[in-house]
Amino acid sequence: MKKRTAGIIGLLDETYGTDTRCYLTHQNAGELLIATILSAQCTDARVNIVTEELFRKYPDMQAFADADVKELEQDIHSTGFYHSKAKNIIACAKLICEKYGGEVPSEIEELTKLPGVGRKTANVIRGNIYDIPSVVVDTHVKRISRRLGLTKESDPEKVEYDLMKELPKDHWILYNMQIITFGRQICHARNPKCEKCFLTEYCLEKK
Repeated sequence: MKKRTAGIIGLLDETYGTDTRCYLTHQNAGELLIATILSAQCTDARVNIVTEELFRKYPDMQAFADADVKELEQDIHSTGFYHSKAKNIIACAKLICEKYGGEVPSEIEELTKLPGVGRKTANVIRGNIYDIPSVVVDTHVKRISRRLGLTKESDPEKVEYDLMKELPKDHWILYNMQIITFGRQICHARNPKCEKCFLTEYCLEKK
């Protein structure tokens, strides 16, 4: 591991700890999958409010597979993009029930073939549920990793591969959680709080 990367990781661990708790409330792989699909262009806080009732109404993958699309749209309306999300959730649940017996698969090739599931969602499942080292690239991770000089790429998949080279495996899923917190609290896309930043020595855009 490069000295620069080690310094960044050390400061992140010191500031945020090494607890790999996911921000999306879930009890199993199916719930995390649905919650992650809903989290696109929506805050985790809003998703957690919606899923509290949603998971009572639809307790398993078969219940989502049998859901009425218009009714599900109303159930998830406040998360935004509810037409496509409802359609993808039902299609995804049907495929999981038909092909995998209602159990969410763990292989990235199988996960990314599910409707509405890209590499980001797949890696959330792999890292949080199946304990498979996985790098999750969301908007915070892409933006801040570029600012920290850990990647020069803009394409999320290329950023993912760069971070796989830079970060030790035991920090792959942890880095995502730490950076989400860092991005929300300090390193905003616009008007970052540079005066409060503990990573300024590594930032390529420090002011």
